[in-house]
Amino acid sequence: MLESIRLSVNSNIKTYRYVLPTQLLSKVADSNLDCRSLQAGADRVGSFDARTIAHQVVVPFDQANERVLGGSPEPYANNPVRIPEVSELNRSAQRNKKGWDHLCHVLDIVESADDEDFTKNVLLQVFIEVYRRLSEVRVAYPTPRRISLSRCMRLIDEFLAETSGGDRLLALSSALFAVIGRRFRLYSGVQRASITSSDASTGMLADLECVAEDDTIVLVVEVKDRVLTVSQVMGKVSDVREKQVAELFFVAQQGVEDQEQVDSLIEREFVSGQNIYVMSLSKLAEVSLVLIGEEGRRDFLIEVGSQLDEHRSDIRHRRRWSGLLADV
Repeated sequence: MLESIRLSVNSNIKTYRYVLPTQLLSKVADSNLDCRSLQAGADRVGSFDARTIAHQVVVPFDQANERVLGGSPEPYANNPVRIPEVSELNRSAQRNKKGWDHLCHVLDIVESADDEDFTKNVLLQVFIEVYRRLSEVRVAYPTPRRISLSRCMRLIDEFLAETSGGDRLLALSSALFAVIGRRFRLYSGVQRASITSSDASTGMLADLECVAEDDTIVLVVEVKDRVLTVSQVMGKVSDVREKQVAELFFVAQQGVEDQEQVDSLIEREFVSGQNIYVMSLSKLAEVSLVLIGEEGRRDFLIEVGSQLDEHRSDIRHRRRWSGLLADV
Protein backbone atom coordinates (compact mmCIF):
# COMPACT_ATOMS: atom_id res chain seq x y z
CA MET A 1 0.00 0.00 0.00
CA LEU A 2 2.87 2.41 0.72
CA GLU A 3 4.00 2.16 -2.89
CA SER A 4 0.46 2.90 -4.09
CA ILE A 5 0.35 5.98 -1.85
CA ARG A 6 3.69 7.22 -3.15
CA LEU A 7 2.75 6.71 -6.79
CA SER A 8 -0.64 8.36 -6.32
CA VAL A 9 0.74 11.48 -4.66
CA ASN A 10 3.34 11.78 -7.44
CA SER A 11 1.10 10.70 -10.33
CA ASN A 12 1.66 12.16 -13.80
CA ILE A 13 -2.11 12.71 -13.85
CA LYS A 14 -2.46 15.93 -11.87
CA THR A 15 -6.01 15.19 -10.73
CA TYR A 16 -4.96 11.92 -9.11
CA ARG A 17 -2.65 13.76 -6.70
CA TYR A 18 -5.66 15.34 -5.01
CA VAL A 19 -7.68 12.14 -4.60
CA LEU A 20 -6.11 10.47 -1.56
CA PRO A 21 -5.83 13.67 0.52
CA THR A 22 -9.44 14.54 -0.27
CA GLN A 23 -11.02 11.13 0.17
CA LEU A 24 -9.13 10.19 3.32
CA LEU A 25 -9.57 13.59 4.95
CA SER A 26 -13.31 13.25 4.42
CA LYS A 27 -13.27 9.80 6.00
CA VAL A 28 -11.33 11.08 9.01
CA ALA A 29 -13.82 13.92 9.47
CA ASP A 30 -16.81 11.54 9.27
CA SER A 31 -16.16 7.82 9.61
CA ASN A 32 -19.66 7.04 8.26
CA LEU A 33 -18.65 8.25 4.81
CA ASP A 34 -17.47 5.81 2.14
CA CYS A 35 -14.06 7.13 1.15
CA ARG A 36 -14.46 5.74 -2.38
CA SER A 37 -17.44 7.98 -3.08
CA LEU A 38 -17.05 11.02 -5.33
CA GLN A 39 -20.66 12.14 -5.69
CA ALA A 40 -23.53 12.31 -3.23
CA GLY A 41 -25.67 10.34 -5.66
CA ALA A 42 -23.30 7.37 -5.82
CA ASP A 43 -24.96 3.98 -5.29
CA ARG A 44 -23.20 3.41 -1.97
CA VAL A 45 -24.10 3.82 1.68
CA GLY A 46 -22.12 6.81 2.92
CA SER A 47 -21.85 8.52 -0.45
CA PHE A 48 -20.97 12.23 -0.41
CA ASP A 49 -19.86 15.10 -2.62
CA ALA A 50 -16.06 14.94 -2.51
CA ARG A 51 -15.73 17.97 -4.78
CA THR A 52 -16.66 20.30 -1.92
CA ILE A 53 -13.86 18.99 0.31
CA ALA A 54 -11.36 19.06 -2.54
CA HIS A 55 -12.07 22.61 -3.62
CA GLN A 56 -12.67 24.20 -0.22
CA VAL A 57 -10.01 22.43 1.85
CA VAL A 58 -7.37 20.62 -0.23
CA VAL A 59 -7.01 23.26 -2.96
CA PRO A 60 -6.31 26.11 -0.47
CA PHE A 61 -3.78 23.83 1.24
CA ASP A 62 -2.14 23.19 -2.13
CA GLN A 63 -1.99 26.90 -2.98
CA ALA A 64 -0.51 27.76 0.42
CA ASN A 65 2.25 25.17 -0.04
CA GLU A 66 3.94 26.04 -3.33
CA ARG A 67 1.20 24.27 -5.36
CA VAL A 68 2.82 21.01 -4.34
CA LEU A 69 -0.01 18.92 -5.81
CA GLY A 70 -0.02 20.79 -9.10
CA GLY A 71 -1.87 24.06 -8.61
CA SER A 72 -5.21 22.96 -10.05
CA PRO A 73 -7.99 25.35 -8.90
CA GLU A 74 -10.76 22.77 -9.40
CA PRO A 75 -9.24 19.28 -9.66
CA TYR A 76 -12.56 17.49 -9.08
CA ALA A 77 -14.09 19.22 -12.08
CA ASN A 78 -11.69 17.31 -14.34
CA ASN A 79 -12.71 14.24 -16.34
CA PRO A 80 -10.85 11.54 -14.33
CA VAL A 81 -13.09 12.10 -11.29
CA ARG A 82 -16.34 13.21 -12.92
CA ILE A 83 -17.74 9.82 -12.05
CA PRO A 84 -19.67 8.46 -9.04
CA GLU A 85 -16.84 6.65 -7.27
CA VAL A 86 -13.22 5.53 -7.20
CA SER A 87 -13.62 1.88 -8.07
CA GLU A 88 -12.61 -0.77 -10.55
CA LEU A 89 -15.97 -0.26 -12.29
CA ASN A 90 -14.68 3.06 -13.67
CA ARG A 91 -11.25 1.81 -14.72
CA SER A 92 -12.08 1.77 -18.43
CA ALA A 93 -12.79 5.52 -18.35
CA GLN A 94 -9.27 6.30 -17.13
CA ARG A 95 -6.34 7.17 -19.36
CA ASN A 96 -3.84 6.02 -16.72
CA LYS A 97 -5.33 2.71 -15.67
CA LYS A 98 -2.41 1.63 -13.48
CA GLY A 99 -2.57 4.93 -11.62
CA TRP A 100 -6.28 4.40 -11.08
CA ASP A 101 -5.58 0.92 -9.72
CA HIS A 102 -3.29 2.41 -7.08
CA LEU A 103 -6.01 4.81 -5.90
CA CYS A 104 -8.55 2.00 -5.76
CA HIS A 105 -6.13 -0.21 -3.87
CA VAL A 106 -5.57 2.28 -1.05
CA LEU A 107 -9.20 3.35 -0.69
CA ASP A 108 -10.49 -0.22 -0.79
CA ILE A 109 -8.15 -1.21 2.04
CA VAL A 110 -9.17 1.78 4.16
CA GLU A 111 -12.87 1.17 3.62
CA SER A 112 -12.55 -2.54 4.33
CA ALA A 113 -10.62 -1.91 7.55
CA ASP A 114 -13.32 0.47 8.81
CA ASP A 115 -10.99 1.62 11.59
CA GLU A 116 -10.64 5.31 12.46
CA ASP A 117 -7.06 5.03 13.74
CA PHE A 118 -6.02 3.10 10.65
CA THR A 119 -7.57 5.76 8.41
CA LYS A 120 -5.70 8.50 10.28
CA ASN A 121 -2.42 6.61 9.90
CA VAL A 122 -2.95 6.20 6.18
CA LEU A 123 -3.76 9.91 5.84
CA LEU A 124 -0.60 10.71 7.80
CA GLN A 125 1.42 8.61 5.37
CA VAL A 126 -0.17 10.47 2.48
CA PHE A 127 0.93 13.80 3.94
CA ILE A 128 4.41 12.44 4.58
CA GLU A 129 4.61 11.76 0.84
CA VAL A 130 3.22 15.22 0.13
CA TYR A 131 5.94 16.70 2.35
CA ARG A 132 8.59 14.73 0.47
CA ARG A 133 7.17 16.04 -2.76
CA LEU A 134 7.21 19.55 -1.33
CA SER A 135 10.94 19.23 -0.61
CA GLU A 136 11.51 18.81 -4.36
CA VAL A 137 9.43 21.84 -5.35
CA ARG A 138 11.40 24.80 -6.68
CA VAL A 139 10.56 27.89 -4.66
CA ALA A 140 10.33 31.28 -6.38
CA TYR A 141 12.72 33.89 -4.97
CA PRO A 142 11.36 37.40 -5.70
CA THR A 143 14.71 39.19 -5.72
CA PRO A 144 14.39 43.01 -5.61
CA ARG A 145 15.94 45.03 -8.42
CA ARG A 146 18.10 46.89 -5.92
CA ILE A 147 18.91 46.63 -2.22
CA SER A 148 20.82 48.81 0.23
CA LEU A 149 23.63 47.57 2.42
CA SER A 150 21.61 48.00 5.62
CA ARG A 151 18.60 46.13 4.22
CA CYS A 152 20.81 43.34 2.93
CA MET A 153 22.41 42.96 6.36
CA ARG A 154 18.97 42.81 7.99
CA LEU A 155 18.01 40.04 5.58
CA ILE A 156 21.04 38.02 6.67
CA ASP A 157 20.34 38.59 10.36
CA GLU A 158 16.64 37.69 10.02
CA PHE A 159 17.45 34.56 8.03
CA LEU A 160 19.94 33.41 10.65
CA ALA A 161 17.64 34.22 13.58
CA GLU A 162 16.00 30.80 13.36
CA THR A 163 17.96 27.62 14.05
CA SER A 164 18.71 25.41 11.06
CA GLY A 165 21.52 23.09 12.12
CA GLY A 166 23.95 25.28 10.20
CA ASP A 167 22.14 24.94 6.86
CA ARG A 168 21.24 28.61 6.49
CA LEU A 169 24.68 29.81 7.58
CA LEU A 170 26.35 27.48 5.08
CA ALA A 171 24.06 28.64 2.25
CA LEU A 172 24.79 32.31 3.00
CA SER A 173 28.53 31.67 3.35
CA SER A 174 28.84 29.71 0.13
CA ALA A 175 26.82 32.35 -1.72
CA LEU A 176 28.98 35.17 -0.39
CA PHE A 177 32.28 33.47 -1.24
CA ALA A 178 30.94 32.57 -4.70
CA VAL A 179 30.05 36.19 -5.42
CA ILE A 180 33.35 37.47 -3.98
CA GLY A 181 35.22 35.08 -6.28
CA ARG A 182 33.27 36.21 -9.35
CA ARG A 183 33.41 39.93 -8.61
CA PHE A 184 37.08 40.13 -7.69
CA ARG A 185 38.25 37.22 -9.87
CA LEU A 186 40.05 35.62 -6.95
CA TYR A 187 39.07 32.08 -7.96
CA SER A 188 36.83 30.48 -10.56
CA GLY A 189 34.31 28.74 -8.33
CA VAL A 190 33.27 27.42 -4.94
CA GLN A 191 32.73 23.75 -4.21
CA ARG A 192 30.56 22.65 -1.31
CA ALA A 193 28.81 19.56 -0.06
CA SER A 194 25.45 19.02 1.58
CA ILE A 195 25.03 20.16 5.18
CA THR A 196 24.56 16.51 6.17
CA SER A 197 27.87 15.36 4.64
CA SER A 198 31.12 15.27 6.58
CA ASP A 199 34.35 16.53 5.04
CA ALA A 200 35.81 13.04 5.27
CA SER A 201 32.92 11.45 3.37
CA THR A 202 33.11 13.98 0.53
CA GLY A 203 36.89 14.08 0.32
CA MET A 204 36.83 17.87 0.80
CA LEU A 205 39.20 19.74 3.08
CA ALA A 206 36.46 21.91 4.56
CA ASP A 207 32.87 22.98 4.06
CA LEU A 208 33.87 25.18 1.11
CA GLU A 209 36.74 24.95 -1.34
CA CYS A 210 37.47 27.99 -3.48
CA VAL A 211 39.21 26.69 -6.58
CA ALA A 212 41.09 28.14 -9.56
CA GLU A 213 40.38 27.23 -13.19
CA ASP A 214 42.94 24.42 -13.02
CA ASP A 215 41.13 23.02 -9.92
CA THR A 216 43.90 24.18 -7.59
CA ILE A 217 42.47 24.99 -4.18
CA VAL A 218 43.04 28.69 -3.48
CA LEU A 219 41.19 28.97 -0.18
CA VAL A 220 39.28 26.63 2.11
CA VAL A 221 36.45 27.81 4.35
CA GLU A 222 35.13 26.07 7.44
CA VAL A 223 31.67 27.28 8.50
CA LYS A 224 30.77 27.05 12.19
CA ASP A 225 27.35 27.88 13.57
CA ARG A 226 28.64 27.13 17.09
CA VAL A 227 31.48 28.61 19.11
CA LEU A 228 34.82 27.86 17.45
CA THR A 229 37.37 26.00 19.61
CA VAL A 230 41.15 25.89 19.47
CA SER A 231 41.10 22.14 18.85
CA GLN A 232 38.86 22.61 15.83
CA VAL A 233 41.28 25.14 14.37
CA MET A 234 44.28 22.89 15.02
CA GLY A 235 42.56 19.88 13.45
CA LYS A 236 41.70 21.75 10.29
CA VAL A 237 45.18 23.32 10.01
CA SER A 238 46.70 19.85 9.97
CA ASP A 239 44.42 18.79 7.10
CA VAL A 240 45.04 21.80 4.85
CA ARG A 241 48.79 21.85 5.48
CA GLU A 242 49.00 18.26 4.27
CA LYS A 243 47.37 19.33 0.99
CA GLN A 244 49.66 22.35 0.62
CA VAL A 245 46.82 24.88 0.92
CA ALA A 246 48.03 28.12 2.50
CA GLU A 247 44.77 30.02 3.01
CA LEU A 248 42.25 28.88 5.65
CA PHE A 249 39.17 30.86 6.62
CA PHE A 250 36.84 30.16 9.53
CA VAL A 251 33.34 31.62 9.47
CA ALA A 252 32.71 31.65 13.23
CA GLN A 253 29.27 33.16 13.57
CA GLN A 254 29.05 32.50 17.32
CA GLY A 255 32.57 33.68 18.13
CA VAL A 256 35.63 31.92 19.54
CA GLU A 257 35.90 30.00 22.80
CA ASP A 258 39.40 31.22 23.72
CA GLN A 259 40.39 34.17 21.57
CA GLU A 260 43.92 34.48 23.02
CA GLN A 261 44.81 30.86 22.29
CA VAL A 262 43.43 31.10 18.77
CA ASP A 263 45.32 34.35 18.14
CA SER A 264 48.52 32.73 19.38
CA LEU A 265 47.97 29.73 17.10
CA ILE A 266 47.36 32.01 14.12
CA GLU A 267 50.67 33.82 14.78
CA ARG A 268 52.61 30.55 15.03
CA GLU A 269 51.10 29.14 11.85
CA PHE A 270 51.82 32.36 9.93
CA VAL A 271 55.54 31.89 10.57
CA SER A 272 55.35 28.44 8.96
CA GLY A 273 53.48 29.75 5.91
CA GLN A 274 49.86 29.19 6.94
CA ASN A 275 47.38 32.08 6.76
CA ILE A 276 44.40 31.63 9.06
CA TYR A 277 41.47 34.04 9.23
CA VAL A 278 38.60 33.95 11.73
CA MET A 279 35.57 36.16 11.28
CA SER A 280 31.80 36.05 11.68
CA LEU A 281 29.72 36.00 8.53
CA SER A 282 28.07 39.23 9.62
CA LYS A 283 31.40 41.06 9.82
CA LEU A 284 32.68 39.61 6.55
CA ALA A 285 29.41 40.35 4.74
CA GLU A 286 29.22 43.96 5.90
CA VAL A 287 32.59 44.76 4.32
CA SER A 288 32.18 42.55 1.26
CA LEU A 289 28.71 43.82 0.39
CA VAL A 290 30.07 47.36 0.34
CA LEU A 291 32.92 46.46 -2.01
CA ILE A 292 30.85 44.43 -4.47
CA GLY A 293 28.35 47.28 -4.81
CA GLU A 294 24.64 47.37 -5.48
CA GLU A 295 24.75 44.96 -8.43
CA GLY A 296 26.89 42.56 -6.42
CA ARG A 297 24.43 42.63 -3.51
CA ARG A 298 21.63 41.61 -5.82
CA ASP A 299 23.87 38.88 -7.23
CA PHE A 300 24.39 37.66 -3.66
CA LEU A 301 20.64 37.45 -2.97
CA ILE A 302 20.13 35.40 -6.14
CA GLU A 303 23.06 33.14 -5.28
CA VAL A 304 21.61 32.34 -1.83
CA GLY A 305 18.47 30.99 -3.49
CA SER A 306 20.57 28.97 -5.91
CA GLN A 307 22.53 27.46 -3.03
CA LEU A 308 19.37 26.54 -1.14
CA ASP A 309 17.93 24.84 -4.21
CA GLU A 310 21.07 23.14 -5.49
CA HIS A 311 21.86 21.56 -2.14
CA ARG A 312 18.26 20.65 -1.36
CA SER A 313 17.89 22.68 1.79
CA ASP A 314 14.78 21.96 3.80
CA ILE A 315 11.65 23.56 2.38
CA ARG A 316 11.33 25.64 5.57
CA HIS A 317 14.60 27.41 4.85
CA ARG A 318 13.82 27.97 1.18
CA ARG A 319 10.37 29.37 1.92
CA ARG A 320 11.77 31.62 4.63
CA TRP A 321 14.33 33.12 2.25
CA SER A 322 11.61 33.60 -0.34
CA GLY A 323 9.38 35.30 2.23
CA LEU A 324 12.14 37.65 3.37
CA LEU A 325 12.85 38.70 -0.22
CA ALA A 326 9.15 39.30 -0.82
CA ASP A 327 9.06 41.71 2.11
CA VAL A 328 11.92 43.88 0.81
